[in-house]
Amino acid sequence: MANGKIGVTTENIFPVIKKFLYSDNEIFLRELVSNAVDASRKLQTLASFGDFKGDMGELKVSVSVDKENGTITVSDHGIGMDDSDIEKYINQIAFSGAEEFLEKYKDTANSIIGHFGLGFYSAFMVADKVVIRSLSYKDGAKAVEWSCDGSPEYEMHHIEKAERGTEIILHIDSDSKEYLEKDRIIALLKKYCRFLPIPVVCGKKQEWKDGSYIDTDEDNVVNATEPLWTRRPAELNDDDYLRFYRELMPGREDPLFWIHLNVDYPFTLTGILYFPKVNSNIDLQRNRIQLYCNQVYVTDQVEGVVPEFMTIMQGVIDSPDIPLNVSRSYLQADRQVKKISSYISKKVAEKLERLFNNDRPEFEKKWDDIRIFIEYGMLTDEKFFESARKFFLLKNTAGKYFSLEEYRSLTEPTQTDKDSTVIYLYTTDSTAQFAYIRRAEEKGYDVLVMDGELDGHLMSLIESKEEKIRFVRVDSDIPEHLIHKSDETASTLSAEESDILTGIFSASLPKENGTNYIVALESVNEKGAPATLTQDEFMRRMKRMAEQQPGMSFGSQLPDSFQLVVNTDSAAIRQILKSADEAIGNEIRPILSEISSANDELAKAKAPDASDELKASASGIESQIADLRERQSRIISRYADSQPSIRQIVDLALLQAGKLNGQALSEFIDRSYSML
Repeated sequence: MANGKIGVTTENIFPVIKKFLYSDNEIFLRELVSNAVDASRKLQTLASFGDFKGDMGELKVSVSVDKENGTITVSDHGIGMDDSDIEKYINQIAFSGAEEFLEKYKDTANSIIGHFGLGFYSAFMVADKVVIRSLSYKDGAKAVEWSCDGSPEYEMHHIEKAERGTEIILHIDSDSKEYLEKDRIIALLKKYCRFLPIPVVCGKKQEWKDGSYIDTDEDNVVNATEPLWTRRPAELNDDDYLRFYRELMPGREDPLFWIHLNVDYPFTLTGILYFPKVNSNIDLQRNRIQLYCNQVYVTDQVEGVVPEFMTIMQGVIDSPDIPLNVSRSYLQADRQVKKISSYISKKVAEKLERLFNNDRPEFEKKWDDIRIFIEYGMLTDEKFFESARKFFLLKNTAGKYFSLEEYRSLTEPTQTDKDSTVIYLYTTDSTAQFAYIRRAEEKGYDVLVMDGELDGHLMSLIESKEEKIRFVRVDSDIPEHLIHKSDETASTLSAEESDILTGIFSASLPKENGTNYIVALESVNEKGAPATLTQDEFMRRMKRMAEQQPGMSFGSQLPDSFQLVVNTDSAAIRQILKSADEAIGNEIRPILSEISSANDELAKAKAPDASDELKASASGIESQIADLRERQSRIISRYADSQPSIRQIVDLALLQAGKLNGQALSEFIDRSYSML
């Protein structure tokens, strides 16, 4: 029998383990089962080299729960340990001192285990006593029992043990009684150990008999020892991949396609990544990629291992080059992990490009489902953007798909403006903006559908990457001005006519909080609509992007700005102007004349060489002009209110833009009936 102290440089290792690993204490089972699997595989390796010539027997890891005695036992038939092995691997712990240890790892529980060889000692997160019973494979070895009650002191003595291997017996402490429930243990085994390469057994399979479940003679094996990603792609077919996906993600819709990763240089990486269907409302489900190290589950928090945009994918990644116990900050800083991340991004881009080149029709069928994934990648990964340029698709209102290169070739002849910029017209809602789309198409223009959550950001990115490309929403201006082919034609209206017409329509526009309306007079053409409501492209896009940016709540406070473009060539507008002049021209003209004279006086008063007396009169003149403008506005507003045809034209423009609703819509309908 031997007594001693565990070789650490501080005596508070067990309080440290309990304190800093408590939130993650369920990993004790992963650590112990992984050690048992390692012991079994080491025996296989020794046998393959001829260093072990005995009967290996059935290699399996057994986990049993004894609720009555409050114990959990993890046992294997691997290489086992003798007293010298226990002294080396259990009693000696490389520990650099409590202060340095706590400072370095105070924010990361998982980093403690693994970095200091503490896998076995994770048992003390849930146990107040741990017993090891082991018999080494070595000829003439004596079985040994080691026990420790959670202090640095231990007991060790020789025992009788018939079978080679190791038993770890955990006496569960009062705070961890949940682990004495068999269902809880099986759930943990399925989470952490479902793909380990050695069978992991927990109890017996059960069958329903005489009104209850009873144990059979067959072991309940909780893992698959040869998961699909460990096999060569040439051995597998589509059904194999789909079957594995359904095991990983039960109850989910089948994936669109998948990528089988298999590389052994400059790092080792295997795995299968599936492309799920993603809702267009960017309802993204993350944490669906499971990270393994030699088939041992590590985490589903894979940020840093795969590019951010790929965290919406599903599947598994296995790499022994990623430590079993890692912190997120470690992953983000590790150079090897960064290489793995870049490789995965490259393989995904290559897969998409192959699908695009080899079966374009099938790729187009899947496009609407994978578009948000690709856009997310283009926005967050510079290298992926460069690759995606080859297979990224734009879809127009006719449902046809074009690559970026194809679409530029299509639109360049007809949609290049006077500054040699190719204008890509787009809609965010084909139904609501139908009238604008039809009028643009009547001019021979093509219109894209850009209705995704990320499209606003993506358009800005493409504009910055592609030479002389600009996206313009189809309702941002009248069709004649969406693509400026030449300098605008000057208005033929007199200043007096412009003043009256602007006033009439300004008075008829709705007064809404958070919305600004302005009137613009344009010489369009005789067949154009009398008035069209448009929204500036730049302001709308800036407001939408601000609303989508975290922490930029001011986006919702920016006012919506609309412009009512009045077509001065329209017969209806010419008639309105004629009638207005006949009705209120005699009242308005004297006021306009007074305003003109007052403006002349104001200009003299504000001239640099004006006398002090003249300068002092400026404020009075300004007040006089304001009063005159107010009189003019009252006259025009009173007249506009009496003319249903003016309000009808305004409401038609609002209706076309989807801005007429509630009481205003009801009044428009009633007015329409009365005008029939």
